[in-house]
Amino acid sequence: MYKTEFLALTKLAVPLIIAQLAQTTISFVDTLMVGALGKDALAGIAIGSTAFFSVFVVASGLVLGVGPVVSHAVGANDQETVGRAARQGLWLSVIVFIPAFILFWNIYPLLILLGQPADLAAVGRDYLRAISWGLLPGLGIMSLRGLLEGTSNSRPIMLISFLGVGLNIFLNNVLMFGWYGLPALGLVGTGYASSLVYGLMFVMLAVYIHYRYPELHVFSRIRTPDPAMIGELIRVGAPIGLILGFEMSMFSAAAFAMGNLGKNELAAHQIAIQTASISFMVPLGIAIASSVRVGQAIGRGAPREAEIAGYVGMAACVGVMSVSAIAFWIVPHWIIGLYIDISNVENQSVVKLATGFLAIAALFQLFDGLQVSGSSALRGLKDTTAAMVLTLIAYWGIGSVAGASLCYGLDYRGNGLWFGMTLGLAAAALLLSMRFRWQIRRQVREKAQLD
Repeated sequence: MYKTEFLALTKLAVPLIIAQLAQTTISFVDTLMVGALGKDALAGIAIGSTAFFSVFVVASGLVLGVGPVVSHAVGANDQETVGRAARQGLWLSVIVFIPAFILFWNIYPLLILLGQPADLAAVGRDYLRAISWGLLPGLGIMSLRGLLEGTSNSRPIMLISFLGVGLNIFLNNVLMFGWYGLPALGLVGTGYASSLVYGLMFVMLAVYIHYRYPELHVFSRIRTPDPAMIGELIRVGAPIGLILGFEMSMFSAAAFAMGNLGKNELAAHQIAIQTASISFMVPLGIAIASSVRVGQAIGRGAPREAEIAGYVGMAACVGVMSVSAIAFWIVPHWIIGLYIDISNVENQSVVKLATGFLAIAALFQLFDGLQVSGSSALRGLKDTTAAMVLTLIAYWGIGSVAGASLCYGLDYRGNGLWFGMTLGLAAAALLLSMRFRWQIRRQVREKAQLD
């Protein structure tokens, strides 16, 4: 059964992995291209992108409730619920977008309050105002992805994500560097380019779903909100959003703390965290697929199959992260050279710091793979509230406290922050995997007694 599950998981996961890599490549390409503008611009995008994705991840968590609801409905062969979940996910996207958009346009005082230098805060504010227009279509994409993932139709996500990468590179060149006679907008152009890419990707997904699933009436019946289904999505999705928020806020706090330490630390941190984010897309794709497999098995009343799906997903995630961990150890200078000129004397401080951060990130990778697979397996069970509490303990009760103590108390500076994040991920990996084992064994026993 494990071999059969692994093959089924792989078939679903590979397009999702490629899609996640393609989607993250948009941010990666932004960082690479902004690097050509200098380390001040690189530090500026670190501030702006950290703030944007911190809010985006929490907001999209609510919409991510679509995936578990759809996968359970597919397992139970409930087509009506599948369409309702997708429609109300779009309404929820609009509801969540409004306060987030207002925040982005008024974030400068908050950045100053968080101790960011005034010049970096101004650059980050301008970038956020430009990319804020992409937040609504970005959330809409997450809702439509939940439909496709829940129905095990992951290939269109992959193809459209690939198109998004190409569009992003083209639009970055047009808006950042002023192609075709347009003004060169620099870092702000990157934000506008990303907004346009999110909008075009949403349109492509919407057109595909409209013609591929006409029986679901995703758009033809979208005229009014459905409070009952929105409530169900919030019940499942709100804890997911908070889980992602606790994790992202730990990373964001580290980024802001790096900004307090200096521009070199912040630029080095951006290199290391961007690289870790890219490698994380592989286990994330596997974890999403595992969540779908777990949810569909629970929907059809087969908890033993859900148990196998969860464990296979965990093993696969840790396995692939072991490979990236080795790469971080063996070729750090090659990785850093993708972002900045490592032969430039002015960049040597950044190179040295980034090398140290990547060494710690190698251990960080293993725990990150296990925590995301554990969290996703619980998502497949719709057991999101307990997972939320456990991640709060791990990321803020352990990770952030340890990071601050090591950074400021013991004067380990940036390395201390990275060790703290690693401890937080290790705690989350342990707690979430134990929670899944307890929950799924309980459901297996109850099913056996019922039979």
